[in-house]
Amino acid sequence: MVQQADLKPWFRPPPKPYLLANANIIDVEAGEICHSMDVKVEDGKFTSISPSSSASSIVGFTIIDCTGRFLCPGLIDSHVHLIAVPGFGELSSAFGNPESVSLLRQPYVCGQMLGRGFTSVRDCGGAGAALRDAVADGVFPGPRLFLAGHALSQSGGHADFRGPHDRSMCCGGATTGLGRVCNGVPQCMQAVREEVRGGADFFTGGEIRAMVACADNAGTYVTAHAYTAKAIRHCVDNGVRGIEHGNFLDAETAALMKEKGVYLTPTLITYHQMASPRWTGYLPPESQAKNTEVLDAGLKALKIAHDAGVTICFGTDLLVDVLRSATLNPAKMLGRESALGQIREGYEADVLILSANPLKDVTILDQPDMYILGVMKEGRMYKSRIKGVEDDAVVPVRATPHL
Repeated sequence: MVQQADLKPWFRPPPKPYLLANANIIDVEAGEICHSMDVKVEDGKFTSISPSSSASSIVGFTIIDCTGRFLCPGLIDSHVHLIAVPGFGELSSAFGNPESVSLLRQPYVCGQMLGRGFTSVRDCGGAGAALRDAVADGVFPGPRLFLAGHALSQSGGHADFRGPHDRSMCCGGATTGLGRVCNGVPQCMQAVREEVRGGADFFTGGEIRAMVACADNAGTYVTAHAYTAKAIRHCVDNGVRGIEHGNFLDAETAALMKEKGVYLTPTLITYHQMASPRWTGYLPPESQAKNTEVLDAGLKALKIAHDAGVTICFGTDLLVDVLRSATLNPAKMLGRESALGQIREGYEADVLILSANPLKDVTILDQPDMYILGVMKEGRMYKSRIKGVEDDAVVPVRATPHL
């Protein structure tokens, strides 16, 4: 009889049981610490959370002493583009490199994200289902992936890479790496259906009404890359669930987002980094000036959204109650609030073991080499700096018979 490990040589045995003993659990919903707790992890899930007892009486568990340490739910980055891999001297090449180059570098990016504590990420355009499935299968380490597939764009939008003097006709639904160009209701409906067929988990905007209707019929949703208040209102009025970026949001539009229950995923760290001396020359001069304007507007928009009570999700951004925006809020947006984003019985065992309390200083999460002692995803230890605790998520090496 053919075994699973014969078909998939990277197949791993079930995760082993752990006891995270005498830990300080971060309750991200209440914003409090639950001190001196024992957390049992079995079959990749949290199965028991109780006041600490004598760990020596626990049989059959790998015990990790978490005295003086803090357990934080695995982080969720709600806006990434895995297709934009590093290794290039300017931004357009990062997005416009050959597909083979991008695909071979994406596993590296996934591993780095997981090592920084991101156990789930939401790719907003470009990454494929094969990558998601390879990570889920254990071929290589990475966060749990939620995919948009290709970002859907009108002519002249994000996915139309023609120069201003290129008058050739574009695309007609063809993919262009990051996205898929589609114009008019029939093309938009077909584009949504193609992305659903390809394994997408959510979508970005175009002719919004048609997309929303098709996405809703498929049991998924639309999120829109939108910057101006007018564009955001157009999307919200036509049924989108999320807004990406939103840098020029105004108070009236923020109130509408709150009323409709629309999520905002800002990405301000991108603009902040591009404005720093470290990245001088990475953007052309005209884009550098625009970047500064968009960053300033985005900081104001973030406060407007917060004051209006808009639900904000973390998108590579360390502002505004980062723990909720990087755990609870995106879990709700993804429809996984009963499985991700908290340390609770029955939830997926995604957890960071920290040497300091992020409720006192959230910037420790920006220094993973110093403060993140362990990264566990689905009950497997992917990264450990704890003495005596080994990584157990490596791809196994199968013995082959001598011929």
